Amino acid sequence: MPEKIIYHVDVNSAFLSWQAGYNLSVDKDAVDLRLIPSVIGGSEEKRHGIVLAKSIPAKAFHIKTGEPLLSARKKCPGLVVAPPDFSLYVEKSKEFIGLLEKHSPVVEQYSIDEAFCDMTGMEKLHGDPVEFANRLREEIRDSLGFTVNIGVSSNKLLAKMASDFTKPDKVHTLFPEEVPDKLWQLPVEELFYVGKSTAAKLRRLGIKTIGELAHTDVALLKTMFKKHGEVIWNYANGIDNNLIQDHALPNKGYSNSVTTHFDVADRETALHILLSLCETVGARIRADNAYIHVVSVTLVDHEFHQSSRQMTLDSSTNITEKIYETAVMLFDRLWNKAPLRLLGVSTSHASEELYEQYNLFDMDKMERLSKLNQAVDSIRSRYGEDSIKRACFIDSETSHMTEGMSKAKRGRENRRGRPPKT
Repeated sequence: MPEKIIYHVDVNSAFLSWQAGYNLSVDKDAVDLRLIPSVIGGSEEKRHGIVLAKSIPAKAFHIKTGEPLLSARKKCPGLVVAPPDFSLYVEKSKEFIGLLEKHSPVVEQYSIDEAFCDMTGMEKLHGDPVEFANRLREEIRDSLGFTVNIGVSSNKLLAKMASDFTKPDKVHTLFPEEVPDKLWQLPVEELFYVGKSTAAKLRRLGIKTIGELAHTDVALLKTMFKKHGEVIWNYANGIDNNLIQDHALPNKGYSNSVTTHFDVADRETALHILLSLCETVGARIRADNAYIHVVSVTLVDHEFHQSSRQMTLDSSTNITEKIYETAVMLFDRLWNKAPLRLLGVSTSHASEELYEQYNLFDMDKMERLSKLNQAVDSIRSRYGEDSIKRACFIDSETSHMTEGMSKAKRGRENRRGRPPKT
């Protein structure tokens, strides 16, 4: 059996690169955002305006993705802030994934601006994997107008870690035999899945590098971090058995989650995000002519503590409002007021049968909401998902049907005629 060859292809400063390329395409005299201190950011009039992407010159001012624009402007008074254009980014993402699918039989879109490609056994067609990675990088730059980093390895984890090495417009390898020289000397916080809180705890144990983590007794890590400790020990040793998947598995449930660019500390913002997740989940359920019986909510706080709770419904449903109503109830039972970095909504026990426990007081309401949901789905299918949205999402930085990876996947699947399952 041939050795696995996996690429991780990551667009450099995606939103900013795509915006800069578009600006130059409509005005050849426009200033190239990539060459000046600039960021893509939300409305500065809003309290949660944040940096979504930054240029390399902006990085020199220690501006970080996810930080408030107010803070970024203090670091660089002459900073240029361009508003995001998510419809443009989704189109660029489609072009990006489409090009990768021409060269790899299995492409897994990981987010709006990155993907894994299984290149195993493709040497007869493309030649040496590293040489072809460089040709692919050049093709993307020359045909699509933006640069990427490509990590090459035998598993997804190491390919992703390799793509994060020196940027931009580079190809890096990180095969298992290269782990001691290329990976182990890095700070422990640079390991995938090690956040600030975990890194701080590791450093208190005297574990400062990925190599030190790799040589730590895994039993100790499991005592300190439970299952997460075993995961990061495996990752530190370059072990990852996850396979690339380019298709959805048969669906027993539907879910969506979002890792926010800022810690969510107030209920109003959290419920806004939950509603956007329920919008997407509800649309996916209805697209499959399905109904669900169970709703779950998952929260991860800024210390990476995860909690979840579920509820079985009296009646099966595919109505967004019913899913959201249940999600809010679960959220209020779960949340301990700790700032949140991830919120998720999932549903399960999906079937094609509608089972209703009739309630004299809301029977007509559910029927009206069902018809309303169907009408909204029809409008979005014909004119695009942004053609109709709830009033609370107008001028909001929260996408009305989530953002980033999920939106990119929806755009990709819509070309095939239906939304994705998760």
